[in-house]
This record gives sequence, C-alpha cells and structure tokens, in this order.
Amino acid sequence: MTQLHVANETDISALFQAQKKNLAGIAATTAKERIVKIRKVMDWMLANQERIAEALSADYGKHRVEVKISEVMPVISEGKHIIKHLAQWMRPESVETPLKMMGTTSKIVHEPKGNCLIVSPWNYPFNLTLKPLLQAIAAGNAVIIKPSELVPESSKLIAEMIKALFPADEITVVEGDATVATVLLSMPFNHIFFTGSPAIGKVVMQAAARYLASVTLELGGKSPTIIDETADIKKAAQTITAEKFLNNGQTCIAPDYILIHRSQTARFIEEADKYIKKMYGDDVAKSVDYCRIVNARHFSRIKSLIDDAFAKGATIAVGGNTIAAENYIEPTLVSNVNPAMEVMQQEIFGPVLPILEFESHEEVVRYITEGEKPLALYIFSKKRANIDYFQNNTSSGAVVINETTIHYLQNNLPFGGVNNSGIGKSSGKFGFEEFSNKKAVVENKFSTFGMFHPPYTSRIEKMIDMVIKWL
Repeated sequence: MTQLHVANETDISALFQAQKKNLAGIAATTAKERIVKIRKVMDWMLANQERIAEALSADYGKHRVEVKISEVMPVISEGKHIIKHLAQWMRPESVETPLKMMGTTSKIVHEPKGNCLIVSPWNYPFNLTLKPLLQAIAAGNAVIIKPSELVPESSKLIAEMIKALFPADEITVVEGDATVATVLLSMPFNHIFFTGSPAIGKVVMQAAARYLASVTLELGGKSPTIIDETADIKKAAQTITAEKFLNNGQTCIAPDYILIHRSQTARFIEEADKYIKKMYGDDVAKSVDYCRIVNARHFSRIKSLIDDAFAKGATIAVGGNTIAAENYIEPTLVSNVNPAMEVMQQEIFGPVLPILEFESHEEVVRYITEGEKPLALYIFSKKRANIDYFQNNTSSGAVVINETTIHYLQNNLPFGGVNNSGIGKSSGKFGFEEFSNKKAVVENKFSTFGMFHPPYTSRIEKMIDMVIKWL
C-alpha cells in the first residue's frame, strides 16, 4: 500500500507563510489568468482518467465508468461553468442609490478571502477536492489541500497533480492523518472548506473560531426519501436503488432511509430487488460494477447497524450478505424498522436502506422535523398537493422531486446543507462567493452629509425630519 508523505509542523508553517506572502499577487490576477489555471486542472483530469480510475480501483474497487460519472464529469462540468461566467462574476456589482444617499455611488467588489484550507473526504476524493479548488482559484485565493489518508493511492495522485500544475506558494497538498489535520487547523487560515461528518465539522468550526475564520462545512446526515400513495413505484425503486448503491452507498446525499406509505411497501421491495439484480446480477459479490466499503473499520460499523436492526425485530427484505475479508456488504433493504434502531439513529453511509412505513402525511413531517435538518429531501409523488405539503413543512439543504441526488449536477443551484447538515453553499457562483469577501465600496460625489453634523439647530432638525419622512 502507498505510504503517504507526511509533512511536519515546521514544513506546514513554512508553506502557509509562503502562500501568505504571495496573496497580493494571486489576488491581482485577471479572469483570463485564473481561467488558465482552471483549464490546467481540467486538462490534467481528462488526460489522466485511467490513472484516476486505477487509483480508485486500488483504494476500494471502484469501476472506471463510475469514476468517470462521479469523479471526472462533475469537475469538468464545474470548470466549464466557471470559465463561462467568471469574468461576469468578478465585475464590480453596482447597487441602487437610495434617496438618503443621493450624491454617492455604491458597489460590491468580490475580493479573495486569502489563505484557504480545503479538507477533502475519501468517498469522492477527486470530485470533492477539485470542485472547491476550482472555486477557490476562481476567487483568487492561495490554497492548501489536505486529502484523506483513507484513500492513499488517490491522495498520492492528487498531490502529484497539484505539484505538477502549481507552485507551492500558490496551491499545494499536505498529506497525512488526523495529526496533520490538527496542525493545519491550528494555522490562521482566512477560510476553511471542509467536507465530512457533522462530528468532525464541529471540530473544524471550533478551530476556525480561534481566528474567526469563515467556514464552508459540507456535512451529511440522514436524508429522507418519501414515497407516497400516488408514487410511480417502479420508477422510484429504480431511481433510488441506482443512486443509493452508487459508490456502495458512501455518498453524503444518498437516500439514507425511506418513508413509504404502507400500501406501497411490498411492491417497492419487489421492484427494488429486481433492479438490483438487473444492475449487478444475481451474485452481487462477483459484479465488477459494485465497489467496496473503504476499509475494515467502516465495514464493521455498517454491519453492526444491520445486526442491531435484525436483533431488534427488523426484517432483511433484500440482501444482507457480507464478506469481511473483502469489506463487502450486499445491497440491503431493511423493513419493519423503528426509530429506536441504530440504523435510524446514525447516518448510514453504506449500502443499507431502511424502510419505515407511514399512514398519514402528518406522520412523515413529524418524524423528519423531530430530527436534524437533512442535507437533502427526496419526494416521490404524482400529486402536487402532497409534494407541496412535504416541501413546505420541512427544512433541508435541497429538495428533489421524483429523483434523487441530481441537484448536485445543477451548477446554477447552491449546494449545501443547513445547520447539522452543513454551513455555507458551494457550486458555481455560490462557490465563487463562498471563497470571496463581498466588500462594500461607497464613493461620495456631491453629497450633503454635512446636514447631519452638529450643531443641531432647529433648521437642521427640520431637514432631518423631512429626510425621515422621505425614506
């Protein structure tokens, strides 16, 4: 297995200081100059697709086509979107002048935040490292990247790529484990972009508070999938199983559990079982299209969720087989679950899909709102009144209707959670703004603000009363 190059605290501090000295030069770059850098990343990705696929295959058995879909395509799409719009985003934004400000002009200028840290996860190591990197480049920042040590081949390749494309005093990679992450989080970064669990997100936010650094936290949680009494069950089963078991369920926006109308449960399980077999064959363990859990620790955690549910009365409706030596867990549907089971308490982040039945729509809303706000909410229904009811009475980072996860591909929408599922937004312009400071600029041309200065004569007071009346 690849051994990561681990930087020490002195090296990390030196990198941080070198980037800090270079901030003014990076901030002064034009849209064209930033686009050149973005194209470098995109060109490298396209030229090295086979190497990326090999790295992810070595790390946890991911199929090369799935790599193209979930790692390469989102980065290229993001790059093209930024290139198309960056010059417009960078222009100062004029704002309306209210009557009380007559004689002035005002605008919003997007300036880079400065020293930025991107801490990326293991589940989509290229996608979730390079998309925020492109946004940070677009905004004119210096960046240190900390990829996950749980995917050493991918981490090594990311480090190689960045070293080949950028000087270290502009963009660099620091590899290592949680100890290295702790050192990085002790540095006075201006902005930290973290993707991972809510538990570690709290640690990142606490570290950022020391320097009052801004943060983008892309977290996760338990994203519910509602299937009501009017839903197209065949379509719902196909969509949910395909996107749940992509990357072996190791996706922050994957459907975490199903809330299904009691009348639809049996048919859904039947259709889901059919489609799983269509995708992966009768023996999923032999399918080259189905990757593995990233390591033994995560395998044990997910298996314990299945075991706990079964011990507490749940039924393994589909799947349930495991092979510890391969970190393999079959696509698994668990029915007859209840909220007390661990599988309904923890974010699953694996190929296990619990099914919780309901009879009334009020039950659904009550259950969702009693928990933490999810990263995404998925609704399968043919009835607009039902869709509106579920959407309007819950809070989540996103809502997707009669599909799941596809909102991540929409560059014109903000991506992110709310509270426990995330802070801040990314994707396209929203990512550019996340890595930017919106600086207010006001210029006085011929204003009469002298009327607000002492001494406060009766004449001045009358003028102020007139201004208040006109506001």
